[in-house]
Amino acid sequence: MTDNAGRPIDAVVAEIGSTTTVVSAFDGLAGNPSFLGQGMAPTTAQHGDVLGGLKAALENLKASLKAPGLSWRTLYAASSAAGGLSMSVHGLVYEMTARAAHLAALGAGAVVRRVTAGKMGLDELEDLSSLKPNLILLAGGTDYGDRDTALHNARAIASLGLDIPVIYAGNSQAAPGVAGIFERAGQPVRVTENVYPSLDQLNIEPARREIQKLFEVHIVKAPGMARIREMVDGPVMPTPGAVMEALRILQPVIGDVLAVDIGGATTDVHSGAQGSEAIALVQTQPEPFFKRTVEGDLGLYINAAHLAQTIGLESLSRELGLNAPGEFDAWQPIPQTPAQFRLAGRLALEAGRSAIRRHAGTLRQVYLPEGRKSYATGKDLSEVTTLIATGGALTRLPGRGGVLKALRDMNIAGDMLYPKPQAMRVLVDRYYLMASLGVLSRGYPEAALALLQLSLAEEILL
Repeated sequence: MTDNAGRPIDAVVAEIGSTTTVVSAFDGLAGNPSFLGQGMAPTTAQHGDVLGGLKAALENLKASLKAPGLSWRTLYAASSAAGGLSMSVHGLVYEMTARAAHLAALGAGAVVRRVTAGKMGLDELEDLSSLKPNLILLAGGTDYGDRDTALHNARAIASLGLDIPVIYAGNSQAAPGVAGIFERAGQPVRVTENVYPSLDQLNIEPARREIQKLFEVHIVKAPGMARIREMVDGPVMPTPGAVMEALRILQPVIGDVLAVDIGGATTDVHSGAQGSEAIALVQTQPEPFFKRTVEGDLGLYINAAHLAQTIGLESLSRELGLNAPGEFDAWQPIPQTPAQFRLAGRLALEAGRSAIRRHAGTLRQVYLPEGRKSYATGKDLSEVTTLIATGGALTRLPGRGGVLKALRDMNIAGDMLYPKPQAMRVLVDRYYLMASLGVLSRGYPEAALALLQLSLAEEILL
C-alpha cells in the first residue's frame, strides 16, 4: 500500500508478548473493516523496557506495507510481557470461594502466582510480601456466611504495608469491614460482588471486570511496562483477557468453542461452552460458561527446557532425528532452522496436550454400596464443535497440521469431557489476530467480529 495520501489509518493494535511484539493495522472500522498487515520484532522486556521492541515492530509494519510515512488515529495495546498481570488469590475453602476467585482472575487474563484458603498464617504472609503481585483478590464466605476469615485476612494483608491494590469479592456482609481496614491502612481497595454468593453458585463476572479495570490503571507499575504508555492511547489489556474478549463475541455466532494459544512462556486454553445436560446432572462443582486456564510451565521458549525434560532429550533426538541438546544450546524465541522447526512442533504438541487435559474435565466411575455411579469434575467440553488455533506456534509453524490433528483427536481413550476424535472442525487464526481483535472489540465490536471471521480459516485435516 501507499501512505494513503497522508490520511491516517483507523487503528494499530500492538500485542506485546513475552518473546515477540506483533502490531496489526486496521482501517474502515466504522463501515467496511479491513486488515492491512502486520509487523513484528523481538520483545525487549529483558532489557527492562518494552518500548524498543514496540518501535521496531512499528517500523517493520511500515516496511511490510511499503508505507514509510504511515500514521494512525489510535494505537491500542495488549501485553503479557514482564510477567503480565500477576495476582494472588485468597479465599475461605479451596474448592469453593478460593477456586471461584481463581477462575475470576484467570478469566481476566491474570497469571495467578499464589492461592491460599482459610486464615493466612505467617508463612503465607511472608510469601505474599516477597511475591509482590500487581493485584490481590480477596474472597471468602458465602453471603451472610463466614465473616471472620475475610476480616482476618484483610487485617493481615493490610499489616504488610504493601502498596498493592486489593479487590474484595467475598461475603457481602463483611464488605464494609474489609473496605474500612484497607482504607485506614492507605491501601487501594475496590469492593465488588461475591464470587461465590451461595453454595454451587459462581458469580465471577463482576470480579473479572474489576480486575481488568485495575490492571489498566496499574500496568505502568509492572517492570518493563512503564514507558509503554508514552505511545499507546487508552488502556493496556492483558493479552489473555483480550483473547477471551474475542471468544465472547465469537461464541454466540459459531457455538461452543475451544481456543488454544501456545506461547513462548505459557500455554493458554480458553473455552466458551454450555456442555451437555447429561453431564450437568452429575457435575460435582459449578463451572463458568467462559473459562480460561494458563499453564506457566508450558512454553516454547522460556519453558522449552522443561517441556523437553518431560518428553526426554534422548527420546526427542530419536523421534526427530536430531541432536536435541545441541539444538537447545542455540534455542531462540523464533525458530530459524528446519531442525528447530521440527523440535518446536514437537514441544507445541506436548504443551497443547498437557494444557487441554488440565482444562477439560473428566468423568469418574465410583463404586458405592448401591452400585456404580458416574461423577463429572471440571469443564464439560463434550459438545464443543470448533477448535481454534491461535498464537505464533499454532498459526505459523510448518507442519502444524499434525499437531492440530493430534489435539483435535486426543480423546481416543474417552476419559475426558472432550469431543470424540474427528468431531470438531479446526479453525486457524491465520493472521494471528484474536488478541488484537479482542482489544478492538471494546470500541468496534461489529468490525472486530467481521475481521475475526475473516482471519479464521478452516484447516482440512486428513
